[in-house]
Amino acid sequence: MKLQQLRYLVEVAKQGLNVSEAAEKLHTSQPGISKQIRLLEDELGVQIFIRNGKRVVDITAPGREILRIAERILMQSRNLKRIGEEFVNVEGGSLIIATTHTQARYALPKTIQTFMQRYPKVRLSLKQGNPTQISEMVVDGSADIAIATEGIDHYPELATLDCYSWNRIVVVPNGHPLTTLQRPVTLEDIAAWPLITYDFAFAGRSKINRAFELKHLIPNIVLTAIDSDVIKTYVALGLGIGILASMAYEPERDTQLTSIDVSHLFEPSTTHIGVRKDAYLRGYGYDFIELFAPHLNRQVVQAALLCEAEED
Repeated sequence: MKLQQLRYLVEVAKQGLNVSEAAEKLHTSQPGISKQIRLLEDELGVQIFIRNGKRVVDITAPGREILRIAERILMQSRNLKRIGEEFVNVEGGSLIIATTHTQARYALPKTIQTFMQRYPKVRLSLKQGNPTQISEMVVDGSADIAIATEGIDHYPELATLDCYSWNRIVVVPNGHPLTTLQRPVTLEDIAAWPLITYDFAFAGRSKINRAFELKHLIPNIVLTAIDSDVIKTYVALGLGIGILASMAYEPERDTQLTSIDVSHLFEPSTTHIGVRKDAYLRGYGYDFIELFAPHLNRQVVQAALLCEAEED
């Protein structure tokens, strides 16, 4: 049994059982992957994949257990390399952060700036996606840390750490009728206008929906986006009013828009950090987390990882 065979096995599963795509991702040949997986099946004495001719169409019951263990072995293999790097390459290394656009654009810049000044030899990468995508990046080992509001706690492989709470604002073009109200804005006020807000998977959208549902209101959502800047662009064009994270409004830049506090209308949301429970995080990884959320020092994070691992 070889680690290479386990990598092939896991990548085929990751690519939806498409051996060609797995070969492309791993920069090898399709026949080579198929041969190595069959050799592994022969060695283990069980069939891992169900085939229809040359196509892989499903995973057998024992195959699913083998895949689960293979993923764990590959993770521990990466951990061994990281432990070595911790002591051999003290100043250098890499850190991959998977996050959403809003976090990357508004919440992370100061953290990243300070981190890069402190660790100039560390290769820092940002990968963006929706909460499901970024959580899966950390689960499969292609990212070290996930930062998002939604989704991370849906993955049992990840330890979830609370960073900070935030709420929402409504943004409207300057001079909009909502800016002249002599009272707090209501959900009924918002529902009376075309609405532009986040795609359902993003930025606490479920809490926006829940607030309207509790009032038996159906908002007229005319456009959704994954990007706060896109929402603001279309609000400025007069296509509707926007609901977005309060951190995403910058008065010095958003001069065409007026912000209205609506934190009294929606439950607050919490931004989380997700780290794979069985991953080895290098020292600068802990420092990055603490820079972003000062209450999450190394001892707190390690204690949370240990506690969640023991619960599993």
